[in-house]
Amino acid sequence: MPKARYKQVVDRLKAAIHSGQLAPGTRLPTHRSLAEEHGLALATASRVYAELEAMGLVSGETGRGTFVRENALPRGLGVEQQDIVEGVVDLNFNYPILPGQADLLRSGLRQLAAAGDLQALLRYQPHAGRLHERAAVARYLHTHDVPARAEQVLITNGAQHGLAISLLSRLRAGDVVAADALTYPGFKVLAAALGIECVPLPAGDQGPDLGALARACSTRPVRAVYCMPTVHNPLGWVMPLEQRQRLVAIARTHDLTLIEDAAYAYLAAAPAPPLAQLAPERTLYVCGLSKSVATGLRIGFVAAPLAWVPALERMIRATTWNTPGVLTALATAWLEDGTVARLEAHKREDASRRQTIARDVLQGLSYLSHPASYFIWLPLAEDARADQVAMALLNAGICVATAEPFTVGAQVPHALRLALGSVPLATLRVALLAVRQVVEGAQVGVYRR
Repeated sequence: MPKARYKQVVDRLKAAIHSGQLAPGTRLPTHRSLAEEHGLALATASRVYAELEAMGLVSGETGRGTFVRENALPRGLGVEQQDIVEGVVDLNFNYPILPGQADLLRSGLRQLAAAGDLQALLRYQPHAGRLHERAAVARYLHTHDVPARAEQVLITNGAQHGLAISLLSRLRAGDVVAADALTYPGFKVLAAALGIECVPLPAGDQGPDLGALARACSTRPVRAVYCMPTVHNPLGWVMPLEQRQRLVAIARTHDLTLIEDAAYAYLAAAPAPPLAQLAPERTLYVCGLSKSVATGLRIGFVAAPLAWVPALERMIRATTWNTPGVLTALATAWLEDGTVARLEAHKREDASRRQTIARDVLQGLSYLSHPASYFIWLPLAEDARADQVAMALLNAGICVATAEPFTVGAQVPHALRLALGSVPLATLRVALLAVRQVVEGAQVGVYRR
């Protein structure tokens, strides 16, 4: 049976892209021109481009057209691509480790081995953690202005697991959650896996466009808002108190659950109160030790309204049953003896040094960041293409993230997210100099077509 005509057009364009006849960055004909050229209906021409986009071969951009992607670049760079090739500088993922942390681990394990009933740590733990460990977390959260009692705290297998049980306990497939138009990729992946629709909120100067949130709540069945009010990833903003209070007011008006992601909040000195303090009756406060201590310490926390705790516990039971007893004991000991607080302070200093290097090297380029964060958001010139810039950097031995994995909605900006926390300071300076060179090349047309 012969292929449908539109399938033949898909195959011809696919072959032209793979052969290099249509080079990365090539602007393809408009939908209407493609329809006229091949005798297709306009809707069918749109279907051609939709299939090519689903294959990762083209990208459609509102107001600009449809372009051939840089297909040698791994799709979704910034989420799926964690295995960095040896010799490549990683400005993609943040896993900040300070000198001496391995010795801290050795000391902590020795102390753990010498104290208490180790056998108890080898058994199943209560789903939300042992009460004295939850109390230790609650005391730690109080130092970050989260007024939670031990009974309101659940210990999870990392902050990502905390986000998972938050969604599983409060939302169902088909529900709608509002999120920043640029947001943490792990949340996007999680929402998609659970069949939850994300409505994008455009970015303002110091947080999401709350007018857009109010309008969305009036026209859509929005059930929750996912947000990072303190050190937003990837934009680095810290929402001022007035913005937080307005968000809380909208949430109360429309009975929304607030999911507050505080993964990087420890980097901000004296921010406005967290949403968990301003609206404790409707906020799930999610954080962990992956960034403040180490990514290998997969311990996270959720602080929740007391009435929501049983549902969250059921979700822990359904997903991981409980956190590993040994890791939890080690983590809570570090919370209690001040190790975590000291590491947070040292990492704020470390992140500030890295931002200083970035300001020095990238002077004159327009970018967004927090002065004590581990990342930078670097928009590109209007006609530059992020996939080509990222590919040029990868060829130069530097791995960066494009905007695609961070984007909620169809409009993907041409920008890079630079992670600053995973390489030595001297290496960071050299890598950022290379980034500057490639980005400036893109601005004058070297990497665009």
